[in-house]
Amino acid sequence: MKRFAVIGLGRFGKKLAIALAMSGAEVIAIDREREIIEDIRDQVSHAVRLDSTDIEALRAQGVDKVDVAIVGMGERGRAFESAILTVVNLKQLGVPKIYARAADLTAGEVFSAVGATEVIYPEIETAQRWAYKLIAPHIDEKIDFAPGYSLARVKAADSFHGKTVRELQLRQKYNVNLVAIKRESGPHTEEEDSIINVPMPDTVIYAGDILMVAGTDRDLARLPQE
Repeated sequence: MKRFAVIGLGRFGKKLAIALAMSGAEVIAIDREREIIEDIRDQVSHAVRLDSTDIEALRAQGVDKVDVAIVGMGERGRAFESAILTVVNLKQLGVPKIYARAADLTAGEVFSAVGATEVIYPEIETAQRWAYKLIAPHIDEKIDFAPGYSLARVKAADSFHGKTVRELQLRQKYNVNLVAIKRESGPHTEEEDSIINVPMPDTVIYAGDILMVAGTDRDLARLPQE
């Protein structure tokens, strides 16, 4: 079981700590405020009130033994300084993976420079996700595996119904690759659910099929919705 330390229990840190604990992970939740610690105590493995700029206090609570530490502290005034010092302390303790929450790219560069393994931009990522959701509502979900390039779940448009992969010409018209098809039980399949993991040129697409397609975010958004 992985051990996590979540340091700074604002809105982001608190929700993250609880979500990790609900997934079965061992979580040490850390904050300076007594009320915050009391509020989360029953929802995580261990909740402790301490100053994370004190490296010995972190060591005393076993933070040096966690697999991942997430610094989710605020970035105004002294809070930003404390977050930087906390990342430095975690690096000195030998924590393998250190994630730091940043509101902007400048703050993220600072965290990376002092030792953060990766920077989390919740505000930026949420805005980008919602922008894409508004532009391409027909895409149920997507997995980003390179900047601007994703694997996405798309419900087949009504205009695709009854056409073969060859006839649709997804690669030629939209510059996307069809990876797999999930077909729910219905008149077009005898099974409850079926997965076509190697769609062939003669494979027929039906309205309602779930298509797994890969391509750039711009090209995926161009797929027809109706």
